[in-house]
Amino acid sequence: MFGVTILGNNSAVPAYNRHPTAQIVTIHDQLLLFDCGEGTQMQIAKYKIRWGKIKYIFISHLHGDHYFGLIGLITSMCLLGREDPLHIYGPALLKDIIFLQLNAAATTVPFEIIFTPLTSDGVVVDEKRFTVACFATKHRIECRGFLVREKRKPRKINKDSIQNYHIPTAYYDRLKDGEDYVTKEGEVIKNEWVTIENSPGRSYAFSGDTLYDPNVAEMVKGVSLLYHESTYLKAMGDNAAKRFHSTTHQAASIALQAGVSKLIIGHFSSKYELLDVFLQEAREVFENTYLATEGATHRIQF
Repeated sequence: MFGVTILGNNSAVPAYNRHPTAQIVTIHDQLLLFDCGEGTQMQIAKYKIRWGKIKYIFISHLHGDHYFGLIGLITSMCLLGREDPLHIYGPALLKDIIFLQLNAAATTVPFEIIFTPLTSDGVVVDEKRFTVACFATKHRIECRGFLVREKRKPRKINKDSIQNYHIPTAYYDRLKDGEDYVTKEGEVIKNEWVTIENSPGRSYAFSGDTLYDPNVAEMVKGVSLLYHESTYLKAMGDNAAKRFHSTTHQAASIALQAGVSKLIIGHFSSKYELLDVFLQEAREVFENTYLATEGATHRIQF
């Protein structure tokens, strides 16, 4: 399973029963939280997310609608008996903010908080089955996007041909890495006889708040699924630029330039109650666009 569940899709002010930015990425047996706006833990409960499975939290920047829910979530984890370490990635100042709040309340934290400041672009998490990298976006303050890439073996087992050979299943992982198999008698069974080329790993890009920036398209080139903020409709381009945000057409243009398979738009301004026009405008430029609807899970297919 590789999918993205939308917990919050609004910009600065909660409105029309929409909440500030937060998303859960499920990749195999791991849960990753991207941004943690106010009310995130309520959304986690509402959509029955297993909060105890969240190992990594990534905060794009220090505007409140992207992290004001973090201390509440951490405190609840403390009260509910979490024991596993929690890894948090974000701007360097966030560490001081977190521990100031915890210390002011004399909160006992029964688990280790491992904080990693995001000071440069590149891979920040390297797990057995995926990586997470960060990249800079252009916003009023320091801000980053994130790129999750699934790791896949270069080869996969050819179920039709492997039946002709007596290869132990315990050796299959080595076959997937491209190795030949040598029998006890010294016979070499060539890798290409029993495997075929694997499909590329799936990928997800979460672009932090940003004005229109073609460099983002380069960072997320070819990803399976892209989330890009779309705070305003296309007629509000000047306002978007002044506030370092993007419009529907601009978000869709990034998806088109990057050659992504699918686009999700969100971070909607509280100026707008109805969102259908956001979808309509974005699809004028990039047809395979969807709204970041709260509670929806977007599965990333091969």
